[in-house]
Amino acid sequence: MAATAQQYDVIRPGRASTLRRWYRANQRLLLGIAGLLLVLVPWELLARFGMVKSVLIGSPTAVVRTFVNEVQLGTLWGDVTATLEVWIVGFTIAAVSGILIGLLAGWFKRASYVANPWLNVLYAAPDLAFVPIFILWFGIGFTFKVWIVFLAAIFFIAINTMAGVHATEERFLAVAKTFGASRMTIFRSIVLPGSVPYIMTGLRQGSGRAIVGVVAAEFISSNQGVGYLITVSGQTLNTPRLMVGIVMLAAFGIATSEVLSRIEKHFDVWRREAHG
Repeated sequence: MAATAQQYDVIRPGRASTLRRWYRANQRLLLGIAGLLLVLVPWELLARFGMVKSVLIGSPTAVVRTFVNEVQLGTLWGDVTATLEVWIVGFTIAAVSGILIGLLAGWFKRASYVANPWLNVLYAAPDLAFVPIFILWFGIGFTFKVWIVFLAAIFFIAINTMAGVHATEERFLAVAKTFGASRMTIFRSIVLPGSVPYIMTGLRQGSGRAIVGVVAAEFISSNQGVGYLITVSGQTLNTPRLMVGIVMLAAFGIATSEVLSRIEKHFDVWRREAHG
């Protein structure tokens, strides 16, 4: 028994150390789950015991049941597909345009003189202020929604790309010039690689704004899409179905942000190693 106790005393610290390592490795996930439970559990209890009207806020279990029912009926995927199509096209155009504008305006002074006033307009003016003129130009169909998404995302991508170009360290530029490197070679081998982490930051921020843009466009004019689903559900007081749309948008936003954030961190490490 004494030997067993001694073994237990030796094993117990080892297990505790293993648990601590496991907790540190999964701390973000565990605390995230805890944060969700802090909201979901009181929410469920308030709805279940009738402390709030179900028409005002459906319980989490009701939202889950509604989601399962929508999936089984097959009506949900049409809305999701419509929203994704607009988001993909609008965000892709914004990403390509924003990166090109940011690189040109960041590297060429005269290009920045041309681009900065327009970028300031996009920043200062609310996106919805452009809706009436976009409706006049493009109608209320797919093209209109793509332009709203484009407008919502391009500023963040262009500005972060410009910041990446301006953040290029002078000592690298000086060394390259000393060895007679051409302006294009300097841009291609020093400025562009150093700007990649900033570009990824802009894409991450722009992706979230693009989601807001597509939903706003579907609120204004659409007969399909997650934004349309939310609008109709609110008008018919179908709170669980409304919450399904909100949760799906939130989940998509978190997923895209997480993917782009991981890519961004990868390039941050690469940049520190390259500049160290």
